[in-house]
Amino acid sequence: MNPLSAASADGARSGRSSAVILVAAGLVCQEVGASLAVMLFPQVGPLGMVMLRLVFSALILLLIARPRLRGHSAGAWRAATMFGGVLALMNGMFYLALSELPLGVTVTIEVLGPLTLSVVTAGTRSAWLWAGLAAVGVGTLGGGGWDRLTVPGVLFALGAAASWAGYILASARVGRAFARLDGLALAMAIGALLSLPFGIPDAGAALLRIDLVGLGAAVAVLSSTIPYALELMALRRLTPAVFGVLMSLGPATATLAGFVLLGQRLTPLELTGIALVIVASAGAVWAGRRRTAAEVLL
Repeated sequence: MNPLSAASADGARSGRSSAVILVAAGLVCQEVGASLAVMLFPQVGPLGMVMLRLVFSALILLLIARPRLRGHSAGAWRAATMFGGVLALMNGMFYLALSELPLGVTVTIEVLGPLTLSVVTAGTRSAWLWAGLAAVGVGTLGGGGWDRLTVPGVLFALGAAASWAGYILASARVGRAFARLDGLALAMAIGALLSLPFGIPDAGAALLRIDLVGLGAAVAVLSSTIPYALELMALRRLTPAVFGVLMSLGPATATLAGFVLLGQRLTPLELTGIALVIVASAGAVWAGRRRTAAEVLL
């Protein structure tokens, strides 16, 4: 083998491995943040929590990235605006679902969005196999909590699922259109502005309490700033198909976070589901090892 080709292949494998680690770390932070957000719902409300999360995430990212406002094409601004709208919608739907459903069940339904996207975009037979196995795991994982479903909760969770699929595609486009974290920072600021008319009335007087606002900032760091930054970097090294199935680990981390932080019990069916989605995610990474994000989204 050509030494340059071997070095290139090794570098690509290393890049994919690090991308998987980035996704996993983002998921852990996200579900810990979601658990903390649920604890704050009685004080600030779900939409108030969305606003605090997006506003603080935007402030942090703007300070870190210091994005340029000039020199971007109209297409780049459209991508950032679309990403900001998807961020606001996805977070709003997710927290409204969390106000109705347990954390593990909510994320179980939500992950159907990236799973569907993974099948549509992969273009391989193996994608159907691994996505199908992940879907079985997702269904099994929710086996201990389906009796707690409500119609509004399911509808909100399905809305979050559709938004999540849009988030994957929009974030990949923003990652290509902007350098570093500039696009994410601008999109987060747009999402924060869109959340204000809904979040301020929902939170009300709670916005005057420094302790609650501080906890809202902590949720922002755990649930948005860290995960979105890690996922944006990962999407530059993974195909949307592989990334979508990797995100099926969400129900596993959410169920564990719900158990540890919110006292939501794990059942044998849920443990089986966790194992299935982990196997499916590993299989998806192997199946997509020869493809790049550019091949899918150009």
